[in-house]
Amino acid sequence: MYDLGLRIKQLRESRNMSQAELGRRIYRSKSVVCSYENNMKFPPLPVLTDIARVFHVSLDYLVGIDKQEMVSIEGLSPMQKKLMDTLIIEFRDKSARPDGLTPRQQEILNGLMKEFSRKNPL
Repeated sequence: MYDLGLRIKQLRESRNMSQAELGRRIYRSKSVVCSYENNMKFPPLPVLTDIARVFHVSLDYLVGIDKQEMVSIEGLSPMQKKLMDTLIIEFRDKSARPDGLTPRQQEILNGLMKEFSRKNPL
C-alpha cells in the first residue's frame, strides 16, 4: 500500500527542510504538515500541487503513480532546455565508454560550458 505521508516526509527530509518551513511554503501550519506526514489528513489537490512544486516533482510521483522524479526546466532558455534534454538522453545511454568521454559527450560538455557561462541566456 502506498504511503503519501512517508513520501512527503522523505522529500522534505532529503532537502533538509523542517515541517515548519514546508508549512510556510505551502501556506499551512507545522501541525497540518505533521498530519499529512502521519496520514491523519489527506492534502487537497491545490495543496498537493503546492507540495509538488516545492519539491520539483510531478503530482504522479508525489501520489505514487509514477516512480520517477521529474526534472524541472522552468525558467531555462530554449538552448538550455535542449541541452538538458540531450543530457538526459546521454545519461540513459548504456553504451558509454568507460575509458573516457565520447565525442558526443565532449560536444555536450562544450555546449553546456558555453551556454551556462553566458551572462544573459534568456
